[in-house]
Amino acid sequence: MLKSVKFGSGRMFEVTLVGVFEASGSGNPRLDQYTKAMDKDGAIGDALKRPECRGKAGELTEIIADTAKSTRRTLILGLGKKTGFCERSLHDLAAPIARYISRLGANSLAVEIGGATSSAKKDTYRAARALGEGLALMTFDTGEFKGKATTLAERPAVRVGSSDPEVADGLKVGLGLGASANLARRLSQTPPNICNPGWLAKEAKRIARTTENLSVRLIQGKQLEDEGLEGLINVGKASESPPVLIRIEYKPASRKRGLGPAVLVGKSMTYDSGGLSIKTGGFMRGMKRDMDGGAGVIGAMHAIATVIKPRRPVVALLASAENSISDEAYRPDDVITFRNGVTCEVTNTDAEGRLVLADALCWACDKEKPDYIVDAATLTGGVVTALGSTFAGMWCDDDKLRAKIERAAEASGERVWRLPLHQEYKDLMRSDIADILNSSAVRAAHPIQGAAFLAYFVKEGIPWCHLDIAGVHAHDGEKGPYAKGTSTGFGARLLADLLDQDA
Repeated sequence: MLKSVKFGSGRMFEVTLVGVFEASGSGNPRLDQYTKAMDKDGAIGDALKRPECRGKAGELTEIIADTAKSTRRTLILGLGKKTGFCERSLHDLAAPIARYISRLGANSLAVEIGGATSSAKKDTYRAARALGEGLALMTFDTGEFKGKATTLAERPAVRVGSSDPEVADGLKVGLGLGASANLARRLSQTPPNICNPGWLAKEAKRIARTTENLSVRLIQGKQLEDEGLEGLINVGKASESPPVLIRIEYKPASRKRGLGPAVLVGKSMTYDSGGLSIKTGGFMRGMKRDMDGGAGVIGAMHAIATVIKPRRPVVALLASAENSISDEAYRPDDVITFRNGVTCEVTNTDAEGRLVLADALCWACDKEKPDYIVDAATLTGGVVTALGSTFAGMWCDDDKLRAKIERAAEASGERVWRLPLHQEYKDLMRSDIADILNSSAVRAAHPIQGAAFLAYFVKEGIPWCHLDIAGVHAHDGEKGPYAKGTSTGFGARLLADLLDQDA
């Protein structure tokens, strides 16, 4: 849709964007005082009298002013009803704006929405940030893998700015966060014949080389054996692409005393065939996105280093493997002993994500001395049944960490819903052969079983949150700034906002 969107100052913009709210009755919308003062020739006020201009959410009304030197346009964006207006709605309303800019081929946009948001007693910075995120997300390249049989439309590079300092600040941050989310989306979109664990490791190193204060270490080969990372070893041993634990570290330029590292863990299964418990029918299609938890964590680390810059160290652990089929594949009935001494009976090789996450959680507890751990994973189909594509499932029994994640969810618009983690759920995972099993024959509380399994690998006393993003990591259809069949980059902005509370 757009090639790029960058913040830039300057006096001349081809398009100026203003916002109006829907009239409370049957009349026309009214301008706020700030925008009214901008409307020196009365053109915006006259446009509000047009029958098609009602201020409904997402409605666009164009005003064209031709001069001897140029054609300048004002775009009136309908914000919907003032009562109930939410700043985050600008995230989705960015989509019609970007489509308009793309059709026009314009290269600059002045955003002057502060008067409207202030008139509704809303946070102008947050609204502008949401708009910046949405505009950045509309630059995602859906045609990266198109070939000579497709003619791609030209996409304009756009400069955005504002005369309002609050709007300008919000746009800058939103554009940065959107770019980091797009990084995660690009990793997710990459097909599995390219994106295997080795390629993902190389991408992590490339990103770190070009990003200040990020570094990468790879734990692979014999090091996996030496460290007792048996989940990765067993899940990945059927593939010709060896498994790897990717460790990304952010070191703040100025560390705040008393803050230990936050650890972000991402499930990074670059492809999941189900293994010997093979997926049937069409259930294997789309499994390139089984690494979206890890993709979101990489996006978050980029945002943390480039936008948020907290004074706390942050470590990301990406447990990456490919669940394939060969005579080397791990089997149902195998027993795996993890580095913390817990033994697991394998009952289903298609419940592999929790096995590699167990390694990363053990490493986090043993090696990183974390203040808290958050993991993100496309873990269960059950969470999709429970919550659909509206909320990610959240399991967190630490009140302080849970409150921080809920605040981050509100700020980012990446919504979470708490689900329980009672001892009875953990007991569902007990095995007659080993300590626990990786998939219970009892299908009740299916999404909770994944969290209950992972709980066996987090040391008591360490705050921990598990996010099951299986329902929210991608959209089948078009929604807001997300094109059909693309990843949302879920977690990149949520986890960045979590760390923003430590900035």
